[in-house]
Amino acid sequence: MSDPRPVLVVTSLHDPTSDVVISELHDRNIPVVRLDSGDFPASLSVEAEITEHGLRGRLLTPTRTADLAHIRALYYRRPTGFSFPHLDEQDARFAITQARYGLGGVLASLPGCHYVNHPHRIGDAEFKPAGLTAAAAAGFLVPPTLITSSPDGARQFIKAHGPVIYKPLYNPIYRLDGVSSVVKVAEVSVEDIDDQVRGTAHLFQKRIPKTADARVTVIGGEVFCVRIDSDLLDWRTDYSRLTYTPVEPPPGIRPALHRYMNRFRLVFGAFDFCVGEDGRWWFLECNPSGQWYWLETETGLPMCAALADLLERKT
Repeated sequence: MSDPRPVLVVTSLHDPTSDVVISELHDRNIPVVRLDSGDFPASLSVEAEITEHGLRGRLLTPTRTADLAHIRALYYRRPTGFSFPHLDEQDARFAITQARYGLGGVLASLPGCHYVNHPHRIGDAEFKPAGLTAAAAAGFLVPPTLITSSPDGARQFIKAHGPVIYKPLYNPIYRLDGVSSVVKVAEVSVEDIDDQVRGTAHLFQKRIPKTADARVTVIGGEVFCVRIDSDLLDWRTDYSRLTYTPVEPPPGIRPALHRYMNRFRLVFGAFDFCVGEDGRWWFLECNPSGQWYWLETETGLPMCAALADLLERKT
């Protein structure tokens, strides 16, 4: 008898990666409930009771109802944020925090649910200082890195480790002349550093001379490694200039991947490495909610099937 429990997919309306995963689950006759937590409370409602037997209740969307006690797995992708535009600033701030800790807390407490990934673990792993520290402890090579608000400290680091690149610690989307933009990774010199550095925290990192990049996607016990060739500092700035080759990672990378994943209790991770001129792989970051499906279309690697297996709880 097939398992009637649904997979809960929490993401925004426009998420092509979730679309293909849901299609794969439908082909397997796995029930799916899709929702965007940002739709709460306009078109999403929650009823959750804490009982001696645990959390009980339901989530209701315009077309689906999910029994909170019987969710097979939750695929947490990229939901939109809570918004209460009809309220004044102070009331909206209160409503947003209640939604986050109420609905957000319910979604993080589903009994017997397999999280891919748990939203709290995603939050932990998104802090770059924590990720870089965990990477070094796991056995990866990590470029010399400085996080600072001191202009003098930044200048000294550049003098000691140049060439050096600047990276945002987190990259929110902002609007520039009506166009969505992000802060780009860029090489910096001592002359670029001024007192504006004092305004917030900044990440500076030694630029490793490279011959290529590598994206490693870990899905449960499966590891998919792709070499990315380009002449770009940051390959994500122009996908039209990239070529892709499935590869085997160097010795030591696979066990380090699993040590890193275990540190944050993740079951999915998108790792970025640069391949040094001597062939060694240098850890750059791990995105616990990273994109991956375009690599399947470019290489034929069975990543969607692996993720569906994880959500179906085959693995």
